[in-house]
This record gives sequence, structure tokens and C-alpha cells, in this order.
Amino acid sequence: MNIRKSFLSIVIFSSVFTGCATTSSQKNVDASNFQNNTYNSNQEQQTHLKKHTFLEDVTYSNYMSKDKKINDKLFSFYDEWKGTKYRIGGYSKKGIDCSGFVQIALAEKFNLQLPRDTRSQVQVGKTVKKSDLQMGDLVFFHTGKTKHVGIYIEDGKFMHSSTKIGVTISELDNVYFKNRYWTAKRVLK
Repeated sequence: MNIRKSFLSIVIFSSVFTGCATTSSQKNVDASNFQNNTYNSNQEQQTHLKKHTFLEDVTYSNYMSKDKKINDKLFSFYDEWKGTKYRIGGYSKKGIDCSGFVQIALAEKFNLQLPRDTRSQVQVGKTVKKSDLQMGDLVFFHTGKTKHVGIYIEDGKFMHSSTKIGVTISELDNVYFKNRYWTAKRVLK
């Protein structure tokens, strides 16, 4: 299966530049049934995203160790993408932005379809406190006029596509990220 083609069909419409957005001719994905849907308005799309928690879309009842399985999948994905340079709107190993990295990781490793841009991704899942972060939670940051997103892994670290060094692992307590931390969302059970 050509991953690039499959991901092109799951991107959503993004009319507001977020720093992690792509083109304005995108489709939204309803993660409850993994089928492409087109909303009549951005307001309909945002209403859906606010009501849908996405938590019911991924379960691990068949796995002996949920955390180990999540850990293995996340680090496997990271190993494949490590060092890929950052590119706004990028969606390949030639360059990828933060929301694209998160979207591809969760789709490829957990079969979970998320919106394409950061402003929409922050609206899904269950809000969690920074002190309650678990592996696989999405962490969000205010980085000036734009927003930034990464995937929490463990021990105060998260993987993301950094604008300066590309796909990497950073610490939440790094001065830059600590001062810009915004919120976290749980999208995996």
C-alpha cells in the first residue's frame, strides 16, 4: 500500500494558517468509522471534533502490555523518521511539519485518523494534566503566532518535528518548551 496516497486522502480542510497546516483543499476524517467526510462548513467540522473524543477508536484489549505495545510502536516509527528535516506543509521523508508527523505516526502505527493541522488536533481527545501524561498523549505548545504538537513518550520527553533540527526527541522541561507548554490530549486508551 502506498502510504503517501493513503495519507493524502485523510487530510482535512484548513483555512487558518497554524504553522503546521497544509493546503486549503483538504478533507476531514471521521475517526469513528475511518471514512472520508466533507463538512458543509468549518463550524460543522469543529463541532464534530469537539464532540468526538477519539479514545474509543483505539483499544488494546488484545495486548498483554498496553504501555509496551505503545512504546514499541512509537519508537519504531521514530526510528523510521528520525532526522527527517522540518518543512511547513511537508508530508514525506523529504520534509515534514509537526502536525503531519503526529498524524502519520498515529495513522500508521495505531490506525487512528487525526485531523491534519494543529488547531484541529488540539480539539480531539481528552484533556490531561501535564503531571498525568502517558505514553502516546499529544502535547501542544504556543510558539508565537503558530502552535506546535508532539507525541509524549516517557520520562518527560516527546517526539516531534522541530523547526530547527527536524524529527527529534526533546524534553518538556527544556527552557524553550517549558515556557511555551499549552495543553495535552489523550487520544489513545
